[in-house]
Amino acid sequence: MNLEVLTVGTELLLGHTIDTNAAELGRALAAAGVQIVRRTTVPDRAAAIRDAVAEALDRTGAVLTTGGLGPTRDDMTKRVVAELLQRPLELDPVALEALEARFKRLGRWPMPAVNRSQAEVPRGATVLPNPRGTAPGLWLEDPAADRLVIMLPGVPSEMRGLLVEEVLPRLMARQQRAGGGGGGESAQPRVVLSRTLRTTGLPESALAERIGPEEEALAPLTLAYLPSETGVDLRLTAWGLERGEAERRLAAGLERLRGSLGAHCYGEEQTDLAAVVLEAVRRRRGHLAVAESCTGGLLGERLTAVPGASDVFVGGVVAYADRIKSELLGVPEDVLAQHGAVSEETVRAMVVGAQRAFLADCAAAVTGIAGPDGGTPEKPVGTVWLAAAAGANIRVVQRIFPGDRGEIRARGAQAGLDLLRRLLLEP
Repeated sequence: MNLEVLTVGTELLLGHTIDTNAAELGRALAAAGVQIVRRTTVPDRAAAIRDAVAEALDRTGAVLTTGGLGPTRDDMTKRVVAELLQRPLELDPVALEALEARFKRLGRWPMPAVNRSQAEVPRGATVLPNPRGTAPGLWLEDPAADRLVIMLPGVPSEMRGLLVEEVLPRLMARQQRAGGGGGGESAQPRVVLSRTLRTTGLPESALAERIGPEEEALAPLTLAYLPSETGVDLRLTAWGLERGEAERRLAAGLERLRGSLGAHCYGEEQTDLAAVVLEAVRRRRGHLAVAESCTGGLLGERLTAVPGASDVFVGGVVAYADRIKSELLGVPEDVLAQHGAVSEETVRAMVVGAQRAFLADCAAAVTGIAGPDGGTPEKPVGTVWLAAAAGANIRVVQRIFPGDRGEIRARGAQAGLDLLRRLLLEP
């Protein structure tokens, strides 16, 4: 089944509110075998809503809207859809009773007169009860014209609840009816499934060069590159296949990509690189410490955000000033004077100092120039030196990261974790 999503709200377009509903809908509908072919956001204006719904129905025949079901004047989705489909609004006594009961239960009686409009529904629509809020969802189907409009509230918790409890079961039943409902082996439901590989250390273009030749062999799966400041996720998607076949093709596709990526791939789905590092240290029955300068504690924060980190991670030093690098980490003053705080010699001394100070066999260290000031022709903004230690084995690398101050710091923390992970992978 193909469907379009329309999110309604001026605040979404102005950036005041992040559209988390669209992401939730994408994941949930895909898992149910519904393909979102277009996603549109419009302001709280009747003409914009009307045009978007009409165009979606002309293209696809099915549209799901979120937002615009409240009691105020800017909540106009229901009224606009009713006018477009020539379905007059009628007071639904069951919906009104449920609405009044909610206000009484919350001690907000009498109910404001303006809320009464939320019990008005387009003629022929199915009311989707919303126990989490005052705006019920609406399912408006026109079998003769093969058109479907689903209207859900914009509040994320309310939208999510209605989606799972009311909308998805109806969509799946609708698809089964469309498929003939024979119940035989040939009527197995088709799904949209995705799997994700997480990579770091290679930019999007370099990844594309490396795995581009594999894309044709992955068909009919599609491959999407999802870059961020910490790496590039690779998302494989199977469209409209039976679940068993989709899972088999995705497993084979992931294995093929892993073979091309090698150590650049550190996990799947929501795998956290910090958790991977902690587990690697745990396997060697070791302990981990960090020494940071430009990242200002981000390494430690990433590690301590992982539940159970305390059995591995013992502590760290945010050595921002040169004096702290010398006094707490033992970086020689002549090294700082001769090579500077952002140098191979300094970061090497920092990682050894962290091992020594915390009696840890494993350590990571980072120092750099996060900007926006402080760069030189020899050491431009974005220059970061990283070090990792596993026992007596130490590795030091230099990176020059793009971006603003926050992005450079985030990339530095990710690169520090990755350097240690790769070191721990070595036999």
